[in-house]
This record gives sequence, C-alpha cells and structure tokens, in this order.
Amino acid sequence: MAPLDELLAPEDGDIDLAQAPVQSGASAERVPGGPWPLPPNVRVIGVANQKGGVGKTTSTVNLAVALAQHGARVLVVDLDPQGNTSTAFSVEHREGTPSIYDVLVHGRPLSEVAAPVDGVPGLYCAPATIDLAGAEIELVSRVARETRLAKAIAVVAADYDYVFVDCPPSLGLLTVNALVAAREVLIPIQCEFYALEGLSQLLRNIELVRAHLNPDLHVSTILLTMFDARTRLAEQVAEEVRNHFGPVVLTEPIPRSVRISEAPGYGQSVMTYDPASRGARAYAQAAYELAGRPATGEGASS
Repeated sequence: MAPLDELLAPEDGDIDLAQAPVQSGASAERVPGGPWPLPPNVRVIGVANQKGGVGKTTSTVNLAVALAQHGARVLVVDLDPQGNTSTAFSVEHREGTPSIYDVLVHGRPLSEVAAPVDGVPGLYCAPATIDLAGAEIELVSRVARETRLAKAIAVVAADYDYVFVDCPPSLGLLTVNALVAAREVLIPIQCEFYALEGLSQLLRNIELVRAHLNPDLHVSTILLTMFDARTRLAEQVAEEVRNHFGPVVLTEPIPRSVRISEAPGYGQSVMTYDPASRGARAYAQAAYELAGRPATGEGASS
C-alpha cells in the first residue's frame, strides 16, 4: 500500500494538521456517567468527507446522542438530501415537512424546523427532505448563497452547546454552506485504503473556504470508522492516519458492528438501541474525548 504521505502530499494551500491542538484521549474505562463538561460557547462542527459510506451520518447521530445523554444541548442539521440522519432520529421528513430546505432557500427560521428527538432530551434535528436535492440549483441565484446556513445557525446558537452539520458526500454548495457555518470540521475516515483517496482535495477545499469565507475554520477531529482489528489493512491504515495527522485523530476507532448497522432500522442510534454494545461504548468514548478537546483553532494551521 502506498504511504499515506504520498496520497496526501502537501501542495500549496494544504492544511498542516500536525500543528493542531494536542489532546490525549481518555480510555473507554474512564468515560464517566452523568454530565460531561460543556463548552463555554456553542461548537459548530461540520461532519464532512466527499466519499460516501465512510460513516458520516452514523458518527453524527451517535456522537450527538452521546453528548445529549450527558447533559449537552445538541442540534443536528441534516444537510444530506438522502435524509438518513432524519431517519435515524425518527424525525418526520416527508416531502412538504418544514425542513432545512426552507431555511436555506426561503429564509425560514431554524427554530421553526428543528424537531425534538424522541427519547433523547436536549437533542434536536433539523430534517432534510427530498426538496433539498434541488437546493444547490436554487441557491445559485440567491444573495449571499454561501452564508445562508451560517446566518440561520447564528440566530439559535445561544440555545445549544453543540451544532453538528451532517454534510452530503460531495463538495457542492450545500457542503460549502456547512463549512462557512462551522468553526470545526470532523472527518470520518473508513479504515480501508480507498477511503483515503480524495482526502487531500477535501483538505484543500477546506483551506479555500477558510481563506476566502471563514477564517476560523479548522480541522479539529478525525475519527477512524469501520475498524476491523482482525485485518492487517485496518491496522495499517489506522497507523498511517495517526502518523500523518497526529493528535487530531481520536484515540478510539469505531469498530465494525452489527448493532451499529441495525440501529437505524429501528429509528434509533446505537447509543439507545444497545448501549452495552462495543459500538456504543466506542462512540461514547469518542464523544467524551471530543467534549474534552479545545474548541478553538489555536495551534492549528494559519
């Protein structure tokens, strides 16, 4: 397998993640119950990877639930027209339902479309409907098309501790809206070779957004997903990702798990479907480590 440094060879404008803030992870055995520390200000986190099937939605859902279960007020914005995040939360997202499409295209307040998630106090979801599939075309002619989500989130920011934006598997106008709205980017990386391809383009696009639209944007977190400890490839990919990206990689990889795959079919996260499973424990530890990381971009590339 080619070294990750070759796949992600630095080019002009690339982000130097090696300079990101150092934060050691807590072991799974030390994840406490009860309330976790809350950030002093809202943390807006875009969950992005242009490759599909790497665990963006699954990670968004389970990290959000884990944080809400431990005292945080969390809003999840479903920005993927497929609406899988909305499905996982059992939030209504049939055509015609008030959704994030109305926020982006028609300027509807985000507070009017955010729906509470049953069974998880403090967690809300702004759903995506099929209408969102045409939003990029409709936004082309709109004024300030790249900042519409950022403005909508700013109005409700004081009501939440975390806002997660689940991006579509592309680098179009919806993802640009997410990157302009966010201060942090969380990148899930599947522990397979092909998942690494295209990552350098994502990082360059993040840098372009930071240079021209959002100077506070930085990659704060990388989460290894679909980790199969039985294979040498997964171990090798995980090692190379950690060597290349350093401390921004969360300590706990998310294992391949039947329970994680089953949970959305019941309209639940794995945190509520089977909280004792390996997958739930891994996401709880990842969420706890995320909660303990600094929210600022100090030490990140500039």
